[in-house]
Amino acid sequence: MKRHILLLALIFASILLFFILNLVLGTISIPVGSIWNILSGTGDEPLIWQNIIWKSRFPQTLTALVAGAGLSISGLQMQTVFRNPLAGPSELGISSGASLGVAFIILLSGSIAGTALSTLGFFGEVAVSVAAIAGAMTVMAIIIAISQRVRGNVILLIIGVMIGYIATAIIGVLKFFSNDEDVRAYVIWGLGSFAKVSGNQVYTFVFIMAVLIPLSFLLIKTLNLMLLGDGYARNLGLNIKRARLYVICCSCVITAIITAYCGPIVFLGLAVPHLCRTIFVSSDHRILMPAVTLTGASLALLCNLIARMPGFEGALPINSVTALIGAPIVISVLFGKRKNEITE
Repeated sequence: MKRHILLLALIFASILLFFILNLVLGTISIPVGSIWNILSGTGDEPLIWQNIIWKSRFPQTLTALVAGAGLSISGLQMQTVFRNPLAGPSELGISSGASLGVAFIILLSGSIAGTALSTLGFFGEVAVSVAAIAGAMTVMAIIIAISQRVRGNVILLIIGVMIGYIATAIIGVLKFFSNDEDVRAYVIWGLGSFAKVSGNQVYTFVFIMAVLIPLSFLLIKTLNLMLLGDGYARNLGLNIKRARLYVICCSCVITAIITAYCGPIVFLGLAVPHLCRTIFVSSDHRILMPAVTLTGASLALLCNLIARMPGFEGALPINSVTALIGAPIVISVLFGKRKNEITE
Protein backbone atom coordinates (compact mmCIF):
# COMPACT_ATOMS: atom_id res chain seq x y z
CA MET A 1 0.00 0.00 0.00
CA LYS A 2 2.86 2.40 0.83
CA ARG A 3 4.37 1.64 -2.58
CA HIS A 4 1.08 2.48 -4.30
CA ILE A 5 0.75 5.77 -2.41
CA LEU A 6 4.34 6.70 -3.31
CA LEU A 7 3.71 5.94 -6.99
CA LEU A 8 0.52 7.99 -6.99
CA ALA A 9 2.40 10.88 -5.36
CA LEU A 10 5.12 10.72 -8.03
CA ILE A 11 2.55 10.69 -10.83
CA PHE A 12 0.76 13.66 -9.25
CA ALA A 13 4.10 15.49 -9.07
CA SER A 14 4.62 14.80 -12.79
CA ILE A 15 1.20 16.35 -13.49
CA LEU A 16 2.25 19.54 -11.72
CA LEU A 17 5.55 19.60 -13.61
CA PHE A 18 3.98 19.03 -17.04
CA PHE A 19 1.20 21.53 -16.27
CA ILE A 20 3.77 24.25 -15.55
CA LEU A 21 5.89 23.32 -18.59
CA ASN A 22 2.80 23.51 -20.82
CA LEU A 23 2.29 27.09 -19.66
CA VAL A 24 5.96 28.06 -19.92
CA LEU A 25 7.12 26.46 -23.17
CA GLY A 26 5.97 27.33 -26.67
CA THR A 27 6.88 29.54 -29.58
CA ILE A 28 7.19 32.37 -27.05
CA SER A 29 8.84 31.40 -23.77
CA ILE A 30 7.27 33.03 -20.70
CA PRO A 31 9.03 32.99 -17.28
CA VAL A 32 7.39 31.05 -14.46
CA GLY A 33 7.21 34.19 -12.31
CA SER A 34 5.33 36.07 -15.01
CA ILE A 35 2.91 33.17 -15.43
CA TRP A 36 2.18 33.24 -11.71
CA ASN A 37 1.54 36.98 -11.88
CA ILE A 38 -0.81 36.53 -14.84
CA LEU A 39 -2.79 33.70 -13.20
CA SER A 40 -3.01 35.50 -9.85
CA GLY A 41 -3.85 38.86 -11.43
CA THR A 42 -0.86 40.62 -9.90
CA GLY A 43 2.02 42.36 -11.65
CA ASP A 44 2.06 44.22 -14.93
CA GLU A 45 2.89 41.66 -17.60
CA PRO A 46 2.76 42.43 -21.35
CA LEU A 47 -0.74 42.12 -22.82
CA ILE A 48 0.46 39.63 -25.42
CA TRP A 49 1.70 37.31 -22.65
CA GLN A 50 -1.64 37.56 -20.88
CA ASN A 51 -3.51 36.69 -24.08
CA ILE A 52 -1.22 33.74 -24.76
CA ILE A 53 -1.80 32.30 -21.28
CA TRP A 54 -5.53 32.97 -20.86
CA LYS A 55 -6.69 32.43 -24.43
CA SER A 56 -4.40 29.62 -25.54
CA ARG A 57 -2.10 27.78 -23.16
CA PHE A 58 -4.19 27.61 -19.99
CA PRO A 59 -7.40 26.36 -21.70
CA GLN A 60 -5.36 23.90 -23.79
CA THR A 61 -3.48 22.56 -20.76
CA LEU A 62 -6.64 22.23 -18.68
CA THR A 63 -8.38 20.42 -21.54
CA ALA A 64 -5.49 17.98 -21.97
CA LEU A 65 -5.46 17.19 -18.25
CA VAL A 66 -9.19 16.48 -18.01
CA ALA A 67 -9.48 14.67 -21.37
CA GLY A 68 -6.52 12.40 -20.60
CA ALA A 69 -8.02 11.40 -17.26
CA GLY A 70 -11.46 10.76 -18.77
CA LEU A 71 -10.23 8.66 -21.71
CA SER A 72 -8.07 6.53 -19.43
CA ILE A 73 -10.99 5.81 -17.11
CA SER A 74 -13.18 4.96 -20.09
CA GLY A 75 -10.52 2.59 -21.45
CA LEU A 76 -10.14 0.81 -18.12
CA GLN A 77 -13.91 0.33 -17.86
CA MET A 78 -14.14 -1.08 -21.38
CA GLN A 79 -11.24 -3.49 -20.88
CA THR A 80 -12.78 -4.74 -17.65
CA VAL A 81 -16.36 -5.18 -18.83
CA PHE A 82 -15.31 -6.96 -22.03
CA ARG A 83 -12.29 -8.69 -20.47
CA ASN A 84 -10.39 -7.76 -23.62
CA PRO A 85 -6.91 -6.12 -23.46
CA LEU A 86 -7.49 -4.44 -26.84
CA ALA A 87 -10.78 -2.83 -25.87
CA GLY A 88 -10.74 0.95 -25.70
CA PRO A 89 -13.06 3.95 -25.50
CA SER A 90 -13.79 3.84 -29.24
CA GLU A 91 -14.48 0.11 -29.60
CA LEU A 92 -18.28 0.36 -29.39
CA GLY A 93 -18.45 2.86 -32.23
CA ILE A 94 -19.03 5.90 -30.01
CA SER A 95 -16.15 7.86 -31.54
CA SER A 96 -17.30 6.77 -35.00
CA GLY A 97 -20.80 8.02 -34.21
CA ALA A 98 -19.41 11.38 -33.12
CA SER A 99 -17.29 11.51 -36.28
CA LEU A 100 -20.35 10.75 -38.40
CA GLY A 101 -22.31 13.56 -36.75
CA VAL A 102 -19.47 15.98 -37.43
CA ALA A 103 -19.17 14.70 -41.01
CA PHE A 104 -22.82 15.51 -41.69
CA ILE A 105 -22.29 19.04 -40.41
CA ILE A 106 -18.89 19.82 -41.96
CA LEU A 107 -19.00 17.87 -45.20
CA LEU A 108 -22.55 18.83 -46.15
CA SER A 109 -22.41 22.47 -45.07
CA GLY A 110 -20.58 23.65 -48.18
CA SER A 111 -22.64 21.69 -50.71
CA ILE A 112 -26.03 22.53 -49.18
CA ALA A 113 -25.62 26.05 -47.78
CA GLY A 114 -22.82 27.15 -50.07
CA THR A 115 -20.70 28.26 -47.09
CA ALA A 116 -18.05 26.10 -45.45
CA LEU A 117 -18.70 25.61 -41.75
CA SER A 118 -15.01 26.12 -41.03
CA THR A 119 -15.43 29.81 -41.95
CA LEU A 120 -18.16 30.49 -39.35
CA GLY A 121 -15.83 30.72 -36.34
CA PHE A 122 -17.48 30.29 -32.95
CA PHE A 123 -20.87 29.23 -34.36
CA GLY A 124 -19.13 26.59 -36.45
CA GLU A 125 -17.34 25.22 -33.38
CA VAL A 126 -20.60 25.02 -31.41
CA ALA A 127 -22.34 23.27 -34.33
CA VAL A 128 -19.51 20.72 -34.54
CA SER A 129 -19.67 20.00 -30.78
CA VAL A 130 -23.45 19.58 -30.84
CA ALA A 131 -23.25 17.32 -33.92
CA ALA A 132 -20.55 15.17 -32.30
CA ILE A 133 -22.59 14.72 -29.11
CA ALA A 134 -25.72 13.92 -31.12
CA GLY A 135 -23.90 11.33 -33.24
CA ALA A 136 -22.22 9.72 -30.24
CA MET A 137 -25.43 9.61 -28.20
CA THR A 138 -27.33 8.06 -31.12
CA VAL A 139 -24.81 5.23 -31.37
CA MET A 140 -24.84 4.86 -27.59
CA ALA A 141 -28.63 4.49 -27.61
CA ILE A 142 -28.31 1.77 -30.26
CA ILE A 143 -25.62 -0.04 -28.23
CA ILE A 144 -27.70 0.15 -25.04
CA ALA A 145 -30.74 -1.25 -26.85
CA ILE A 146 -28.64 -4.09 -28.28
CA SER A 147 -27.00 -4.82 -24.90
CA GLN A 148 -30.44 -5.56 -23.45
CA ARG A 149 -30.95 -8.27 -26.07
CA VAL A 150 -27.45 -9.72 -26.30
CA ARG A 151 -25.90 -11.74 -23.49
CA GLY A 152 -22.35 -12.24 -24.67
CA ASN A 153 -19.87 -9.39 -24.31
CA VAL A 154 -17.96 -10.56 -27.37
CA ILE A 155 -21.04 -10.30 -29.59
CA LEU A 156 -21.77 -6.79 -28.30
CA LEU A 157 -18.16 -5.79 -28.94
CA ILE A 158 -18.29 -7.12 -32.50
CA ILE A 159 -21.57 -5.28 -33.15
CA GLY A 160 -19.98 -2.06 -31.89
CA VAL A 161 -17.03 -2.54 -34.24
CA MET A 162 -19.43 -3.17 -37.14
CA ILE A 163 -21.32 0.03 -36.32
CA GLY A 164 -17.98 1.83 -36.50
CA TYR A 165 -17.34 0.36 -39.96
CA ILE A 166 -20.79 1.46 -41.15
CA ALA A 167 -20.16 5.00 -39.88
CA THR A 168 -16.76 5.06 -41.59
CA ALA A 169 -18.35 3.91 -44.86
CA ILE A 170 -20.95 6.70 -44.73
CA ILE A 171 -18.24 9.24 -43.96
CA GLY A 172 -16.31 8.01 -47.02
CA VAL A 173 -19.35 8.60 -49.23
CA LEU A 174 -19.83 12.09 -47.78
CA LYS A 175 -16.17 12.91 -48.46
CA PHE A 176 -16.54 11.80 -52.07
CA PHE A 177 -19.36 14.28 -52.70
CA SER A 178 -17.87 17.16 -50.68
CA ASN A 179 -15.64 20.01 -51.78
CA ASP A 180 -11.96 20.17 -50.91
CA GLU A 181 -12.30 22.86 -48.25
CA ASP A 182 -14.88 20.88 -46.27
CA VAL A 183 -12.88 17.65 -46.55
CA ARG A 184 -9.76 19.45 -45.29
CA ALA A 185 -11.69 20.90 -42.32
CA TYR A 186 -13.02 17.45 -41.45
CA VAL A 187 -9.59 15.80 -41.73
CA ILE A 188 -8.11 18.43 -39.40
CA TRP A 189 -10.91 17.80 -36.88
CA GLY A 190 -10.23 14.05 -37.09
CA LEU A 191 -6.57 14.53 -36.15
CA GLY A 192 -7.67 15.54 -32.65
CA SER A 193 -6.56 18.58 -30.70
CA PHE A 194 -6.67 19.89 -27.15
CA ALA A 195 -6.59 23.43 -28.56
CA LYS A 196 -10.15 23.34 -29.95
CA VAL A 197 -11.68 24.12 -26.55
CA SER A 198 -11.40 27.84 -25.91
CA GLY A 199 -13.16 30.70 -24.17
CA ASN A 200 -16.14 29.70 -22.04
CA GLN A 201 -16.20 26.27 -23.70
CA VAL A 202 -13.28 25.08 -21.60
CA TYR A 203 -15.12 25.78 -18.34
CA THR A 204 -18.22 23.97 -19.59
CA PHE A 205 -16.08 21.00 -20.65
CA VAL A 206 -14.19 20.89 -17.35
CA PHE A 207 -17.42 21.18 -15.35
CA ILE A 208 -19.04 18.27 -17.23
CA MET A 209 -15.95 16.08 -16.78
CA ALA A 210 -15.67 17.11 -13.12
CA VAL A 211 -19.12 15.54 -12.66
CA LEU A 212 -18.59 12.43 -14.82
CA ILE A 213 -15.16 11.40 -13.50
CA PRO A 214 -16.17 11.20 -9.80
CA LEU A 215 -19.37 9.37 -10.80
CA SER A 216 -17.25 6.73 -12.55
CA PHE A 217 -15.54 5.99 -9.21
CA LEU A 218 -18.90 4.75 -7.89
CA LEU A 219 -18.49 1.73 -10.20
CA ILE A 220 -15.25 0.51 -8.59
CA LYS A 221 -16.96 -2.27 -6.59
CA THR A 222 -18.96 -3.32 -9.67
CA LEU A 223 -15.82 -3.50 -11.81
CA ASN A 224 -14.00 -5.59 -9.19
CA LEU A 225 -16.90 -8.05 -9.09
CA MET A 226 -16.96 -8.28 -12.88
CA LEU A 227 -13.30 -9.35 -12.82
CA LEU A 228 -14.38 -12.54 -11.03
CA GLY A 229 -16.46 -13.67 -14.01
CA ASP A 230 -20.21 -13.68 -14.53
CA GLY A 231 -20.82 -16.81 -12.44
CA TYR A 232 -19.05 -15.65 -9.28
CA ALA A 233 -20.33 -12.08 -9.64
CA ARG A 234 -23.91 -13.32 -9.98
CA ASN A 235 -23.52 -15.50 -6.87
CA LEU A 236 -22.32 -12.45 -4.96
CA GLY A 237 -25.52 -10.61 -5.87
CA LEU A 238 -24.44 -8.60 -8.90
CA ASN A 239 -27.01 -8.08 -11.64
CA ILE A 240 -24.73 -8.70 -14.64
CA LYS A 241 -26.94 -7.09 -17.28
CA ARG A 242 -27.58 -3.97 -15.21
CA ALA A 243 -23.92 -3.67 -14.19
CA ARG A 244 -22.78 -3.97 -17.79
CA LEU A 245 -25.30 -1.29 -18.79
CA TYR A 246 -24.04 1.13 -16.11
CA VAL A 247 -20.37 0.65 -17.05
CA ILE A 248 -21.03 0.97 -20.80
CA CYS A 249 -23.15 4.09 -20.30
CA CYS A 250 -20.48 5.72 -18.13
CA SER A 251 -17.69 4.90 -20.58
CA CYS A 252 -19.70 5.97 -23.61
CA VAL A 253 -20.82 9.31 -22.16
CA ILE A 254 -17.25 10.22 -21.17
CA THR A 255 -15.96 9.26 -24.62
CA ALA A 256 -18.77 11.15 -26.36
CA ILE A 257 -18.13 14.40 -24.48
CA ILE A 258 -14.35 14.27 -25.00
CA THR A 259 -14.74 13.45 -28.71
CA ALA A 260 -17.20 16.31 -29.13
CA TYR A 261 -14.80 18.86 -27.68
CA CYS A 262 -11.38 17.47 -28.69
CA GLY A 263 -12.02 15.20 -31.65
CA PRO A 264 -11.27 11.45 -31.66
CA ILE A 265 -8.18 11.06 -29.43
CA VAL A 266 -6.57 7.64 -29.88
CA PHE A 267 -4.33 5.36 -27.80
CA LEU A 268 -4.58 7.10 -24.41
CA GLY A 269 -7.58 5.01 -23.35
CA LEU A 270 -5.92 1.83 -24.62
CA ALA A 271 -2.36 2.35 -23.36
CA VAL A 272 -2.81 3.89 -19.90
CA PRO A 273 -4.71 0.97 -18.25
CA HIS A 274 -1.99 -1.46 -19.43
CA LEU A 275 0.73 0.85 -18.16
CA CYS A 276 -0.92 1.19 -14.74
CA ARG A 277 -1.47 -2.56 -14.32
CA THR A 278 2.23 -3.06 -14.98
CA ILE A 279 3.48 -0.25 -12.73
CA PHE A 280 1.13 -0.95 -9.82
CA VAL A 281 1.11 -4.75 -10.28
CA SER A 282 -2.57 -4.89 -9.40
CA SER A 283 -5.99 -5.57 -10.89
CA ASP A 284 -7.86 -3.99 -7.98
CA HIS A 285 -9.89 -1.07 -9.28
CA ARG A 286 -9.58 0.69 -5.93
CA ILE A 287 -5.97 1.19 -6.96
CA LEU A 288 -6.34 1.26 -10.74
CA MET A 289 -9.05 3.93 -10.95
CA PRO A 290 -7.05 6.71 -9.26
CA ALA A 291 -3.91 5.39 -10.99
CA VAL A 292 -5.32 5.63 -14.53
CA THR A 293 -6.92 9.01 -13.74
CA LEU A 294 -3.60 10.55 -12.73
CA THR A 295 -1.48 8.69 -15.29
CA GLY A 296 -3.85 9.58 -18.13
CA ALA A 297 -3.78 13.25 -17.15
CA SER A 298 0.04 13.23 -16.92
CA LEU A 299 0.50 11.41 -20.25
CA ALA A 300 -1.95 13.75 -22.03
CA LEU A 301 -0.06 16.79 -20.72
CA LEU A 302 3.21 15.26 -21.93
CA CYS A 303 1.72 14.59 -25.40
CA ASN A 304 0.40 18.15 -25.59
CA LEU A 305 3.81 19.47 -24.54
CA ILE A 306 5.56 17.48 -27.26
CA ALA A 307 3.02 18.61 -29.86
CA ARG A 308 3.77 22.26 -29.03
CA MET A 309 7.53 22.04 -28.51
CA PRO A 310 9.46 25.15 -29.54
CA GLY A 311 10.73 24.92 -33.10
CA PHE A 312 7.53 23.45 -34.56
CA GLU A 313 5.39 25.61 -36.81
CA GLY A 314 2.03 25.61 -35.04
CA ALA A 315 1.32 22.29 -33.34
CA LEU A 316 1.64 18.66 -34.34
CA PRO A 317 -1.57 16.57 -34.60
CA ILE A 318 -2.16 15.23 -31.10
CA ASN A 319 -3.12 11.78 -32.41
CA SER A 320 0.30 11.44 -34.03
CA VAL A 321 1.96 12.10 -30.68
CA THR A 322 -0.36 9.84 -28.64
CA ALA A 323 0.16 6.99 -31.12
CA LEU A 324 3.95 7.38 -31.07
CA ILE A 325 3.93 7.26 -27.26
CA GLY A 326 1.00 4.89 -26.68
CA ALA A 327 1.89 2.13 -29.16
CA PRO A 328 5.37 1.44 -27.70
CA ILE A 329 3.83 1.34 -24.21
CA VAL A 330 1.31 -1.34 -25.21
CA ILE A 331 3.97 -3.33 -27.11
CA SER A 332 6.44 -3.20 -24.21
CA VAL A 333 3.75 -4.25 -21.72
CA LEU A 334 2.70 -7.19 -23.90
CA PHE A 335 6.32 -8.26 -24.39
CA GLY A 336 6.89 -8.00 -20.64
CA LYS A 337 3.91 -10.24 -19.92
CA ARG A 338 5.08 -12.73 -22.54
CA LYS A 339 8.58 -12.79 -21.02
CA ASN A 340 7.14 -13.45 -17.56
CA GLU A 341 5.02 -16.32 -18.90
CA ILE A 342 8.09 -17.93 -20.50
CA THR A 343 10.12 -17.49 -17.29
CA GLU A 344 7.40 -19.07 -15.20
